[in-house]
Amino acid sequence: MQEISQVTPPPTQSIAPLTSPSELPKKPTVTEIQTWQINYLADVLEIDADEIDITVPFDRYGLDSSVAVGMSGDLEDWLGYEFDPTLLYDYPTIEALAKHIAAELQTE
Repeated sequence: MQEISQVTPPPTQSIAPLTSPSELPKKPTVTEIQTWQINYLADVLEIDADEIDITVPFDRYGLDSSVAVGMSGDLEDWLGYEFDPTLLYDYPTIEALAKHIAAELQTE
């Protein structure tokens, strides 16, 4: 009968995180999200960004559902975050939507 030699496990090594907190992608601020939305609407409506008020509801700008869905999709692409296209109806102003999205991104 042969003796079975005891197998010694390799020494434990500390595993470094894949990315340090400083290398993680920066989450956009409320102001950055608002600026994105303002520029998006200005482009769609063909008006100057200065004419857009962040407290005015989206429907007051005459946006239809196809623009709302398009904006939601483009926001998802920019943020890398998926959310319900009806979010623009739940948070009907640039200000409200930006605050909500920024808060959601912080809890990720």
